[in-house]
Amino acid sequence: MKIREVRTRVAQWSGETRPLPAHFCTNPMDLLSLPQSSTMSTFTFHSWLVVEVMSDDGLVGIGNAALSPLATKQVIDHHLKPLLLGADPWDIEFLWQHMYRKTMAFGRKGIGMTAISAVDIALWDLLGKSAKQPVFRLLGGRTKPRIPVYASRLYSCPLEQLAFEAKRYKTEGYKAMKLRFGWGPVDGAAGMQRNLDLVRTVRATVGDEIDVMADAYMGWTLDYAKRMLPLLEPFNLRWLEEPVIPDDIRGYAELKSYGRVPIAGGEHEFTSYGVRDMLEARAVDILQVDTNRVGGISQARKISAMAEAFSVPVIPHAGQMHNYHVVMASFNSPMAEYFPPVDVEVGNELFWYIFDGEPRAKDGFIDLDDQLPGFGLTINEERLKQFQIIE
Repeated sequence: MKIREVRTRVAQWSGETRPLPAHFCTNPMDLLSLPQSSTMSTFTFHSWLVVEVMSDDGLVGIGNAALSPLATKQVIDHHLKPLLLGADPWDIEFLWQHMYRKTMAFGRKGIGMTAISAVDIALWDLLGKSAKQPVFRLLGGRTKPRIPVYASRLYSCPLEQLAFEAKRYKTEGYKAMKLRFGWGPVDGAAGMQRNLDLVRTVRATVGDEIDVMADAYMGWTLDYAKRMLPLLEPFNLRWLEEPVIPDDIRGYAELKSYGRVPIAGGEHEFTSYGVRDMLEARAVDILQVDTNRVGGISQARKISAMAEAFSVPVIPHAGQMHNYHVVMASFNSPMAEYFPPVDVEVGNELFWYIFDGEPRAKDGFIDLDDQLPGFGLTINEERLKQFQIIE
């Protein structure tokens, strides 16, 4: 089997989107004193990259990426595709190293590694289809009958609305859910109290038998996070996510050392080298790498094994099948994130519109089909008509 073609398409959403109100979610832009309504727009994902790796025996592996799709497409088209054509996809470790070293001068993290991740996911999908096995079997098989998932949404909104949404997730059977903070350092002590109102509302709504997590999405400073920790401690959070920017590994480690609230992060880290630094610094209690950013399945499997040796569980950022297959095959991954299908807002939900085959949560669990080869996904070409397609 040889790689015959590599096709990339950017699908830009052309339908309606929900407007994002002020204080929808904290983020790193907040500290620049920009208009509050504009800061979160930097981190929306209203376009998606779809990658197809085609073999000479008619199989097609599907990969994807949501970070900076247009720039990521250019990296694949101009730098990765030429070295893939004619190669044997089963030499997947060699191909990963070739892509990594080919782009090292300008890659390593960010867009360069996102491009490698998208291609690597497509290659693993292709291998699964060639072997007529789901990818999780290629990675070691099942470690759990089903995957527990947590409902990940609960953006900052009026408290009655927030309580209604949290109650719905509890009724639907989720045993865990995650909310977003809406205020950060520029909002002062008053904003801290509003953040506490969000957590207090969700905890009071779902009770003490449901895990509640909270995400600052890189929007706080170390000083602000240190002030928030003792205020959050009474609510028994499962974790506090991305309290500081990802480059501040020492800040992560300091917050973790207090032992007041478990600290999670890693969704914006790249490769096993970056994760090694986090683990050696004892920076996180929960590692949240994302397979379509960190380097694809080829890196995610190595990271899972490395984190297990440090007794740090891996709960990947985002849902999607590439993360679910890693979770299913890893004893060190106790659950997965799950974005409930909603109208387009941030853009995290766009994969529901582009792909068929994503599992739907039932009673707080998802399952993977042992009979579907690869990741079990197909591209919904009919729904792609709702997008502007850039070839």
